[in-house]
Amino acid sequence: MRNEMRNGKAKGKKQERTDKQPNQENKLNKRESFKKEKPEFTRGYNRRSAVPEDFEIDENILFGRNAVIEALKSEREIDKILIQKGEKEGSVIKIISAAKAKSIVTLEVEKSKLDELTGREKHQGVVAYVAAHEYVSVEEILEDAAAKGEPAFVLILENIQDPHNLGAIIRTAHTAGVHGIIIPKRRAVGLTGTVAKASAGALEHTKVAKVSNIAQTIKDLQQKGLWIACADMDGKVLFEENLTGPIGIVVGSEGEGVSKLTKQTCDYVVSVPMYGKVTSLNASVAASLMVYEVVRQRHFK
Repeated sequence: MRNEMRNGKAKGKKQERTDKQPNQENKLNKRESFKKEKPEFTRGYNRRSAVPEDFEIDENILFGRNAVIEALKSEREIDKILIQKGEKEGSVIKIISAAKAKSIVTLEVEKSKLDELTGREKHQGVVAYVAAHEYVSVEEILEDAAAKGEPAFVLILENIQDPHNLGAIIRTAHTAGVHGIIIPKRRAVGLTGTVAKASAGALEHTKVAKVSNIAQTIKDLQQKGLWIACADMDGKVLFEENLTGPIGIVVGSEGEGVSKLTKQTCDYVVSVPMYGKVTSLNASVAASLMVYEVVRQRHFK
């Protein structure tokens, strides 16, 4: 009797096992299919850092130590140089010294930033931003105004870091008859290829000067007879101020605006009246309104 019961239990267990076999086979099949579908990654590969097939290196970027050294030796305009963190020996020291002698900004950045800019090409820890257009001096801008027999009209930009904004501002400045634009060396975008494209060709006909100190440049312009108006929300309404005669208009970035020191240096502060719930304007729009109010007062009073 016991033997029969044991045999019955054994048969039952055996039956249960055979019933479970298809499920086990399914699990095995799933594992095998997962192995086949799972992509094979080589050591050190990072999916986030993969270079897109349509990636194009900016034509205004130079990379590689020798290329940057030769650019520094020539008269080519360089906006800034990025150095990989930890790279401070050999030819890199020469690059930093040459850049300092020419008052070119150098910044230390992570290797990943340089990889991103160069499409993971061999950059040797050095990338330089080369200007898409030659810079001029502030004196050349004033000389241009004098040659045309017109009161100087200058646009001074601070902290504009978006190349599309700068390009749009250059386009507006050119159409409005601005004699030149002044931008800072630090914390601002230079004359990149994107800026040139956004200006729709206006950059080729616009004088742009790059200076180390905006506040000091404003003081120099004041000594030469220019009145400097700063765009800020706390100022007097733009349309009520006298903007005729030699003038410089100061416009800051959309986020930061104009710095406290620059604002204090200006002769007066003006604002654009706003009646909506949003109380700020894009930098290029604010610059356009300011510039064309000068045009209106000069030519259509």
